Amino acid sequence: MSELEPLIADLALILICAGAMTLLFKRLKQPIVLGYIVAGFLASPNMPYMPSVSDLHGIHLWSEIGVIFLLFALGLEFSFRKILKMGIAPIIAAIAIIIGMMYVGSLAGHLFGWSDMDCIYLGGMLAMSSTTIIFKAFDDMGLRKERFAGLVLSVLIIEDILAIVLMVMLSTLAVSKEFEGTEMLMSILKLAFFLVLWFVVGIYLIPIFLKKVKSLMNEETLLITTLALCFGMVVFAAAVGFSAAFGAFVMGSILSETVEAKQIEHLVAPVKNLFGAIFFVSVGMMVDVALIIEYIVPILCIIAAIMLGQTILSTCGFLLSGQSLKTSMQCSFSLTQIGEFAFILATLGTSLHVTSDFLYPIVVAVSVFTTFTTPYMIRLSEPAYAVVARLLPAKWIARMERNASEEAEEPETNEMRQLWNSEFKKFVFILLINSVLCVAIIAIMYYYGAPLIYGWLPAPWSGIVTALVTLSVCGPFLWSLMRQGGDSDNVNKLWYEGGRAERIKLSALGILRLAIGAVFIAYIIGGTLPMIGMYGIFAVIAVALCIFFSPKLEKGSNRMTKTFTDNLNKHEQNQ
Repeated sequence: MSELEPLIADLALILICAGAMTLLFKRLKQPIVLGYIVAGFLASPNMPYMPSVSDLHGIHLWSEIGVIFLLFALGLEFSFRKILKMGIAPIIAAIAIIIGMMYVGSLAGHLFGWSDMDCIYLGGMLAMSSTTIIFKAFDDMGLRKERFAGLVLSVLIIEDILAIVLMVMLSTLAVSKEFEGTEMLMSILKLAFFLVLWFVVGIYLIPIFLKKVKSLMNEETLLITTLALCFGMVVFAAAVGFSAAFGAFVMGSILSETVEAKQIEHLVAPVKNLFGAIFFVSVGMMVDVALIIEYIVPILCIIAAIMLGQTILSTCGFLLSGQSLKTSMQCSFSLTQIGEFAFILATLGTSLHVTSDFLYPIVVAVSVFTTFTTPYMIRLSEPAYAVVARLLPAKWIARMERNASEEAEEPETNEMRQLWNSEFKKFVFILLINSVLCVAIIAIMYYYGAPLIYGWLPAPWSGIVTALVTLSVCGPFLWSLMRQGGDSDNVNKLWYEGGRAERIKLSALGILRLAIGAVFIAYIIGGTLPMIGMYGIFAVIAVALCIFFSPKLEKGSNRMTKTFTDNLNKHEQNQ
C-alpha cells in the first residue's frame, strides 16, 4: 500500500475539522469565520490532545493562495462606480476612523513597550473593521435597508481600498526598515500610477477580449481564463514591487466592471470558499493558549481600545462627515471589531519577519472576542444614544441635527458653478488618465523599444525612428490631453453665458493642458534627438500643432474613448 503524502493527510484533517466546526457554528448562529479559526486551533500542534498537521510550510503556502482568492473575490464585489456615487461623506468618515484607530493602536503598543513595527502593524489591524462580520450581522438582524447600515457598508468599501494602500505602505516600510517620508510618498505615487494604468488598460482590453472569445466560453473555460487573468496580474504586481494580494484585488475590480462579472463571481465562489477556509484555518493554527494567557492584559486592553476608540473616534468621524449624532453612534457601534484584513496584515508582518511572534495570536484572540460582541454592540447603539442625548446640552444636539439636515438637503448651487465643477472634474479625469498612459508608453519605449531600434539602425536614424514611434503611439492620448472636451456644449455655455471669471478659468485650463502636452512632446524629442535651443523649441511647437489639428488622431482618440466608456457602462446596463 502506497504511503499518503503528508500534505494530503493534512488537507484531510483540516477539511474534517473545518466541516465539523462550520456545521456547529452555523447551528449556533455564529460567524463561520470563527468556526474556521477554532478548527485551525484543533488541528494545530498547539492542541496536544488531537491529531495535528505535519507540513506547516505546505499549509502556509495554501493559505497564501487563500489570501489571493479572498482579495480577488473582494475585488469582484467592488465597483469604482460605487465610490463615485457615495459622495464625500463616507470618505471623510473612513479616513478619520483609520487615522484615529491607527493612532490608538500604535499608542497601545507603545504603552506595553513593543517595537515600532509591532505598534504600526497593530494600529493598521485595529483600523480595519470586518466587512464579512458586519454584513452578516446586519443581515441576521434585518438592518440591511436601514440608512445607517448603508452608510456603514459604504465606509467599509472605502476601508477595504485604504487597507490595500496600507498593505503596500507597510510592505515598503518593512523593506526599508526606516521612516523615509520621500520613499513613502514615491510608493504612494507609484501605487496611484499603476492603479490608473491597470484600470484603464484593463477596462479597455479585457471586455474586448472576452467579447471576442465569447463563442468559445462555457463555465469551465471562463473559470480557467478568469483565474489565468488573476494570477497573471498577481505575478505582474509582484514584479513591479506590490504584494500578490494587491494584484488579485486589482484584477477582481477590473473584472467587476465587465458583463460577465456576476457569472465570474458565481464560478469563483467555491474556489474562494475552499482556499479562504484554508487561510482562516491557518490563522487558527497560530493561536497559542500559553501566549494568550501570558499576554492576557494586553489583549484585554486592546479590546477596550477597540470598543472605546471605535465608539468615540468613529462617532466623531461620522459627525465630521455631516451625519446626525444618532446615525453617527449607530454607525460607530457597528464597527467595533477587527476581521479579515487584520489577519492578512498579521500574515504580512509575519512573512516579512518584521513583527513579533506574539502579535498574531493576540490579534486572533481580540478578533474572536470582538466578533462575538458585534450584534450586542449594534443593539446597544440606541440606548447609548439616549443616554448621551440626556447628558449633552440640548443646543449641541440641535446644532448637530441641523448640520446633518443641511448636509442631506444639499441646497442647489449656482448653475454656472455646477457646470464649472462638472467640467473641472472631467479635466482632472482626462489629465490623469492620458498622462499615465503617456508615461507608460514612454517608459516601455525607453526600456524595451529604444534598445531594439538602436540595435537595428545607426544614428541619427535610430533616434528619429524612436521619437516617431513614441509620438505615434502617444498621439491619440496627447490629442485627448490637449483638446478632448474643449468645445463641448457645457464649455461653450460657460464661455458665452458665464462671466469674466469663468472665461479666465477656462483659458487657464486650456493653457495648462497645452503646456502639459508640450512637456511630454519635449521630453520625447529631447530624449531621442540632439535638438537644443531654438531648433528644439520649434520642433516641439510644430509637433504640438500637428497633433492638436490632426483629424486622424481626433478620430482615433474619440474611438478609444467611446470603447472605454461603453465597456465601463455595459455592466451597469445589463444589470
